[in-house]
Amino acid sequence: MSIPFPPMKRPLVAILRGVKPEETEAIVGVLIEAGMTAIEIPLNSPDPFRSIATAVKQAPPDVLIGAGTVLATADVDRLNDVGGRLMVSPNVDTQVLVRAHQYAMVTLPGVFSPTEALLAARSGASGLKFFPASVLGASGIAAIRAVLPSGVMIAAVGGVSDQNFAEYIKGGVTAFGLGSSLYKPGMSAADVAARAKATITAYDRAIQKD
Repeated sequence: MSIPFPPMKRPLVAILRGVKPEETEAIVGVLIEAGMTAIEIPLNSPDPFRSIATAVKQAPPDVLIGAGTVLATADVDRLNDVGGRLMVSPNVDTQVLVRAHQYAMVTLPGVFSPTEALLAARSGASGLKFFPASVLGASGIAAIRAVLPSGVMIAAVGGVSDQNFAEYIKGGVTAFGLGSSLYKPGMSAADVAARAKATITAYDRAIQKD
């Protein structure tokens, strides 16, 4: 039984790849203030579990905090230990998904093909992360979506930004993971706040047009 992706006003996942623990509180703070409701700290960032723990402590209950680039069940255990509720991976590993389900985590495994997407859906994923979305394009995702179970949540990650929300939304994408368009290592909290504001404005405009 999958854990459903929670209802969000804006299903946008901020990906803070490379963030340092000492920067986390300020950057997560401005993202929450701007209206972001899901934040992912990839495990190939410096001391990621420390950053995740910091983010969990400061986030209100309706903001989903978790890890990205999760490749092993041991990482799922550590994520649970620091209070993370979102598990994002670049691939479909059924053992990792089962372990995350045991902790009632929201899961977003990475898929690229119909085979991977259907396997993830059968394995109870909360949503499917099409990655890298820029290679498939909105039309490629739409074509694969046609063979997926109805109602499955589709997210696009990799090459999506405030510049192309509308085309992906037309293709059936309902959530977005935003990395370098929102945050790059070395950016100040003020820089991230400005990008978050622009991102949210663009998403709201794209939804209104849809």
